[in-house]
Amino acid sequence: MALKATIFKAALQIADMDRNYYHDHALTIARHPSETDERMMVRVLAFALHAHDALAFGNGLSAEDEPDLWQKDLTGAIRIWIDVGLPHEKRVRKACSRAAQVFIYSYGGRTAETWWDKVDARLGRASNLTVRNLPAAGSQALARLAARHMRLQCTIQDGQIWVADADHTVPLALAVVKGLPLPSRP
Repeated sequence: MALKATIFKAALQIADMDRNYYHDHALTIARHPSETDERMMVRVLAFALHAHDALAFGNGLSAEDEPDLWQKDLTGAIRIWIDVGLPHEKRVRKACSRAAQVFIYSYGGRTAETWWDKVDARLGRASNLTVRNLPAAGSQALARLAARHMRLQCTIQDGQIWVADADHTVPLALAVVKGLPLPSRP
């Protein structure tokens, strides 16, 4: 018998001063049995960084043709494709051919750096690809905020990110490995 996904609920308040985006989102997150709290919370962070009414979670790890998050326009064209972790090079190339913009949020410290070193020569040429790395300390701190029912606030200002619950605040710094930095005010 196959294991079922665990459902998490998150009330996410976003104050993105860099994009002038202030909105509350009620998220339902299905965590695949093989997914860790760390990976799930990086998905939530990616949602906060790209928040939009049309941004949606994909069908998860078991859906090979879908990203972790994506935003489609009214015609069904993929505007933004977001993957979390260290996706296979072939998957990233396919995403770059299908979407206007592709974002990869890697995490895991040295493992993420090693992954990029291996694929840089082949993926580094993609003009619509952005790779951002979350240091291991940041992704692990985010994982400690995971709960079945979460109330989270995400504040983004001048490229700085803070994610908080009622008891803890996690400051985060994303390193741009390739492509676009986080928007910031001039």
